[in-house]
Amino acid sequence: MDEHTPMDSLDILLERVRACRICADELPLGPRPVLRASATARILIVGQAPGTRVHETGIPWNDPSGDRLRAWMGVGREQFYDESRIAIIPAGFCYPGRNARGGDLPPRPECAATWHRPLRTQLKAVEFLLLAGQYAQQIYLPDGRKRSLTERVGAWRDYWPAMLPVPHPSFRNNRWLKQHPWFETEVVPVLQNRVWELLR
Repeated sequence: MDEHTPMDSLDILLERVRACRICADELPLGPRPVLRASATARILIVGQAPGTRVHETGIPWNDPSGDRLRAWMGVGREQFYDESRIAIIPAGFCYPGRNARGGDLPPRPECAATWHRPLRTQLKAVEFLLLAGQYAQQIYLPDGRKRSLTERVGAWRDYWPAMLPVPHPSFRNNRWLKQHPWFETEVVPVLQNRVWELLR
C-alpha cells in the first residue's frame, strides 16, 4: 500500500513527510525533514536542501542565504515565516552531507520523487513558485535540464508569472551575481512586486 493517497489531508501528509526515513542510511546527520506549508499559502519557495545550520534549528532558510533571499523578495522574517502565506518546500528535505570540495551534496532525489507531487496537489492556493537554484528548477521547469541556470534565469519571462527561476542566494553565487548585474536591477524589482501583490 502507498505511503500516501490523494485523499490525505495536508496536515496528515506533512506529518508523514516529517516522519520520513526513506534515505536515513545515506544522511550523515540523520533525517530531519525541514519544510513549512499551509493550504492557504499563495507563494511556494522551492530551494535545494537544508545546510547544517538549518538542520540544527529546523527552520528553513535560517542562514545568510535566507537573509539574501528575503532581501530579494522584499520581506522580513515575520512575513517570510508566515506559513499561511508562504510555503517552503526544498528539493531535498534533509541535510545531504558535504562533497570533496567542501560544498553541500545535491539534494537526495527521493524527496522530490516521493513527496513533491502529493504536496503540490494539496497546495491548491499557490499562485507563484519561486525556484531558488538549479535543483529546484530541474524539478519544476519543463526545460529545467536543457538549459543552464544562467539561461533559465535570463529567460525568466518564459515562466512568468506562474514561476520565477533565480540563482541560489548562497555566497557561493556572489561571483555569478557580479557577472550578471541585470539580475538585481531587472529581476529583483519584478519579484518584489509579485510578492507584495500576493501578500497584501
